[in-house]
Amino acid sequence: MSTDGLALDALGDPTRRAICERLSRHPAAVGELAEDLPVSRPAVSQHLKVLKDAGLVTDTRHGNRRIYQLHPEGVAALRDYLDRFWGTALSRFAEASRPREEPHDA
Repeated sequence: MSTDGLALDALGDPTRRAICERLSRHPAAVGELAEDLPVSRPAVSQHLKVLKDAGLVTDTRHGNRRIYQLHPEGVAALRDYLDRFWGTALSRFAEASRPREEPHDA
């Protein structure tokens, strides 16, 4: 599966989307993220692993904690994919919606 596919799959889960939304505001540790979510701390860790494997988040060790943040390159790659996808879709829609010329009678 492509990196884009992994990222889309990862964001298919509402908890992972909520984590990304929180990390878009500022980096956070697992415990901080778990405070705002209706899942356990171990579940948040598992969600972060999926997001990290998909290239959407990174972590940095600070003492005995890991601080997670969005990975700019991973998010940019996903945005590029979506821009290409929508660009192609919109171009095809524009093509399909153009009035067709009627054939002239000879």
